[in-house]
Amino acid sequence: MALRVNAQDLAGRASVRTLALAGMLAGSLLAGCASNNDAAKALNPDPPAKMYADADALLNKGAYSDSAKKFEDLDRDHPYSPGARRAIVMAAFAFYKAAKYQEAVTAARRYTTMHPGTKDAALAHHIIASANFDDIKDPSRDQTSTRKALAELRTLVQRYPTSPYTKQATNRIRLAEDMLAASEMNVGRFYLKRGNHVAAVNRFKTVVAEYQTTAHVEEALYRIVEGNMVLGIVPEAQAAGAVLGHNFPNSEWYTRAHALLRSGGVSPQISGESWFTRTLRSMTPGGASPKKQEPPKPTAPTPGQPSPEDMPAPRAPSDVPTAGVPGRPPMGFAQRPQ
Repeated sequence: MALRVNAQDLAGRASVRTLALAGMLAGSLLAGCASNNDAAKALNPDPPAKMYADADALLNKGAYSDSAKKFEDLDRDHPYSPGARRAIVMAAFAFYKAAKYQEAVTAARRYTTMHPGTKDAALAHHIIASANFDDIKDPSRDQTSTRKALAELRTLVQRYPTSPYTKQATNRIRLAEDMLAASEMNVGRFYLKRGNHVAAVNRFKTVVAEYQTTAHVEEALYRIVEGNMVLGIVPEAQAAGAVLGHNFPNSEWYTRAHALLRSGGVSPQISGESWFTRTLRSMTPGGASPKKQEPPKPTAPTPGQPSPEDMPAPRAPSDVPTAGVPGRPPMGFAQRPQ
């Protein structure tokens, strides 16, 4: 049977197809325009000067997280612009102000890795140290954050002695050392109570060798006397007593150490080679203090660089013993006749 086709139907169907094709073409053109606009926006973001100014304005308003993101956008979109390098450390600073410490450390560490020795590197080290300092625990708990903070603070002071952050770093070094010494003393006393005198003495020796400008060193020396007398290592006990008496003759700990040694029929003295002679050999014999040197004068922050006062005060535990003596010289040793 022959098929019959209506001419009007064919014309109508052609019109529908034409309109559909036209719609698809228009949609493609619109999509292409949108895609081109997105590409243009990605390829042509705000000028770096404007992005830095916007990030800085957000920082001044207290919108720290938004500021950090804007600084990071600047570094990503204009990595070779004049402000890109500083944007990295300023992002770290903004993250720190926002209490996002891990992000702050990551950004600051990236800066010290990529741009060591530059004028903003001291600030980057200061941010890393401060982020760890805020995480310091009391001496009875883990001291990983304290050790990280101390290492970063020492790097800052040694590499950038005239940095505007050095004075604050020096004060924090004393606090961190006091905390670590207090932690070692806690562990040493714990071992003493359980009769593990070898482990206890080793902890007290750590205080003497590494934190000898803290107030904890006096008790540490006495505990070394006490532990070695129990262990029967009398020459080491005598040497510890001699060092204690030479450096702290009026200390109550020396009075107790002297009495303990006398009860064993000996007196404080250093004879021959001992742990103390090996450890303190580089110190000035006779206790003469090394000539005090004037610390270098800190420079002012460069324009746009945060001042030390802009860093929030560290939230260190208030019950940590911090009786370090500023400026106390390293210990010396000498035989002390009795």
